[in-house]
Amino acid sequence: MAEGLMSVLVFDLDGTLVSSMEDLVATLNVVMTEAGYSAIPEGDIAHMVGMGAKVLIQRALDFNGIEWTEETVAPLFEHFLEYYAANIAVHTKPFEGVITALEMFRKEGWKLAVCTNKAERLTLPLLEELNLTRHFDSIVGGDTFAVSKPHAEPIHGAIQRAGGTVAGSIMIGDSGTDIDAARNAGIPVIAVDFGYTPVPVSELGPDKIISHFDELAVAINDLNKAIA
Repeated sequence: MAEGLMSVLVFDLDGTLVSSMEDLVATLNVVMTEAGYSAIPEGDIAHMVGMGAKVLIQRALDFNGIEWTEETVAPLFEHFLEYYAANIAVHTKPFEGVITALEMFRKEGWKLAVCTNKAERLTLPLLEELNLTRHFDSIVGGDTFAVSKPHAEPIHGAIQRAGGTVAGSIMIGDSGTDIDAARNAGIPVIAVDFGYTPVPVSELGPDKIISHFDELAVAINDLNKAIA
């Protein structure tokens, strides 16, 4: 239970709240093949996600053995944003148990926030399309602040905008980026083990690991008992 209605659960988006890999794969490979590069297998793309679309494109160019510059990446990035925005939720949907969990936490008095490295111009429409916006007190994208995760500022910003305090707040994510961001922000972190990461989250030292959103409430209660 949140204390004084001020603690915030801060959620990553891709690979944590929503299963978006199919749409990310489709968009990236349209962009790459239309530019004359090789498509990227889905198993490899899963290891590239987490730092936003621009880094995803850079990693795809690395995969193709291309020495890229900002000038190389810029038109591909714009193409990615345009195509993805037009096809943002063809296959993307919340992971099983997400809606039930979010509704439960709100009833218990938690503030809820999203903190993702996906650009705002993609994050906000995606959450709207999936009817998820209504659950959150704040939404922070990868370009909301001057820096993105793993810096602490987006986490602190999401908490502040939600009307919460850092003390008592918890990060829920799927990657080393989220875990590092939580550490930098000074809050505990729960990792899901079904997300998008090149390294199993069990090797990254989160405070708790869950395999389904049904397990999140118990993990949070365990963390709160350990802190108390």
